Amino acid sequence: MKKFLKIAAVFMIIFTLGICLTGVVGRAPEITVSAAVLQQGSRGNDVTTLQKKLKNWGYYFGSVDGIFGSQTKEAVKYFQRKNGLTADGIVGTKTLAALGMTLGGSSSSTSGYSDSDITLLARLIYGEARGESYTGQVAVGAVVLNRVKSASFPNTIAGVIYQPYAFTAVADGQINLAPNETARKAAIAAMNGWDPSYGAIYYYNPSTATSSWIFSRQTTVVIGDHVFAV
Repeated sequence: MKKFLKIAAVFMIIFTLGICLTGVVGRAPEITVSAAVLQQGSRGNDVTTLQKKLKNWGYYFGSVDGIFGSQTKEAVKYFQRKNGLTADGIVGTKTLAALGMTLGGSSSSTSGYSDSDITLLARLIYGEARGESYTGQVAVGAVVLNRVKSASFPNTIAGVIYQPYAFTAVADGQINLAPNETARKAAIAAMNGWDPSYGAIYYYNPSTATSSWIFSRQTTVVIGDHVFAV
């Protein structure tokens, strides 16, 4: 009898705890798990990585201190606007992918692109813009990627680069030159979301361009000898 009373007492305690924790008889407490994001108030190594990327790419001008403050939020919104993302200042799944980041201190160097994609884009950059500044080389890579995203062009890097009459480096064979490390880094930077061209899908050298049509395009920025346009 005593053993039975002890068991009954245990069940009563469990039953009572269930009511206290959940407010509903017989239901276990529910736990809500939010998706991992970086937002204002976040701190740590992931924020430091975020700030370094945004600073290197010209979006952020504050201290790299690992603290997600108002300046970091505005830099994230700036990056999001320039890359066609919802400009809410919250670094969620899509923004992380555009940045080439995963939470937990790691960072993807290519945002899902294959090594052959990197090499091909680096060859195009080297063939077209090896005499330009690093920013100018990244901008050329960004134009290729902007075309991939556009419905008016092929939807692969190779398709864009080898589209007939698209790039001089393909026509004259410079696409086959071995790219240097700077061109490769520029390709990776463009793939990670840095777009110094400000969304351009064209670029040209005004001193050598022969098509009058290209001069009618709206200029987004001029970097070195290249005019970038949409």
